[in-house]
Amino acid sequence: MFGKEQDDVTPAADNRGTSILAQGCKFKGEISASGTFRVEGEFEGTIGKPENLVIGKSGVVKGNVEVKNAIIGGKLHGNITADNKIELQGGSHVQGDIRTRRLVIDEGVYFEGNCSMGAKNAPGGEQAAKSAAAPTPDLHKQTAQSGGSARTS
Repeated sequence: MFGKEQDDVTPAADNRGTSILAQGCKFKGEISASGTFRVEGEFEGTIGKPENLVIGKSGVVKGNVEVKNAIIGGKLHGNITADNKIELQGGSHVQGDIRTRRLVIDEGVYFEGNCSMGAKNAPGGEQAAKSAAAPTPDLHKQTAQSGGSARTS
């Protein structure tokens, strides 16, 4: 409605299931999950690229994360790369670099780090971004021929 893109981040729409690290639980190591991985407890280590990562309000993740989509409501200490979208909910705390195609930041978010966004952050997108940014070699000639005041030297 009103031209807004459909988001495919909705965890309930994922038919591969949801894995949950519940509040009060602590896990240190490596985990591989398909579908949605929800953290309400404390996780330290490597997360093996789930479709969606949800860090709940009580959740704490320490480590670098690679996902397709992420919704962060708790704390993340580490870098995060998402192929599609990252949403930082109000009250969330992120210390680390963010790399994604799309980013949503609610009011009241604490973020300390660098952010890189755009098509170049999509899978295979760096090559596409480089070719899109390449200058047109005959730009000055076209401008001068079309009656503009461009100078060629």
